[in-house]
Amino acid sequence: MKLVKSLLVVGVAAAVLSGCGGNNDQAANSAASPAASAAASPAASAPAADATTTASIVNQADAFKTAVSENGNWIIAILNDLTVDGEVVVAGEFHDKGDAAKDIYRKIALYAQDADHNITATYTLTVPKFTVKSENLKVQGGTIKGDVYVQANGFTLDKTATVDGNIFYASADFQASAKVDGKVTGEAKVQ
Repeated sequence: MKLVKSLLVVGVAAAVLSGCGGNNDQAANSAASPAASAAASPAASAPAADATTTASIVNQADAFKTAVSENGNWIIAILNDLTVDGEVVVAGEFHDKGDAAKDIYRKIALYAQDADHNITATYTLTVPKFTVKSENLKVQGGTIKGDVYVQANGFTLDKTATVDGNIFYASADFQASAKVDGKVTGEAKVQ
């Protein structure tokens, strides 16, 4: 039973990541197909030691906090609804696909998708305070339930994402550089 669950997690992870590696306008990645990944062993699908070039797939609060830290990954995907006690700080400079030659970019994926990149499930990240210190962070799919504090340029809330709370910008410049196409249930203002 444990092996079946592990293979299921690998398959879901592959589906999520198959489209998460895209640039700011599209979510596409050359990850293995879910069928091929399901045949792989769980150890073979684990992120590599070089955290800057791989994605972090998490389903626990501590792992999520580590993944979004300055020592984490350029892309973070959750596999289920997740509640994190205390503040979450997204920090550090990362580049698209972990390649220093590419643009500064970071992404948090709060969804699962099929092989055609259609969102098949969305997840809620519940956190009392979500602080953004990484430049060009994109939140895609799902919901952040809690207040978001933006302290960096280029924050993006994709049209498929929701902030069930407020967005507070540390400056007018941070607010001007943000792209909020998703839903915000509270206020979005400089504070």
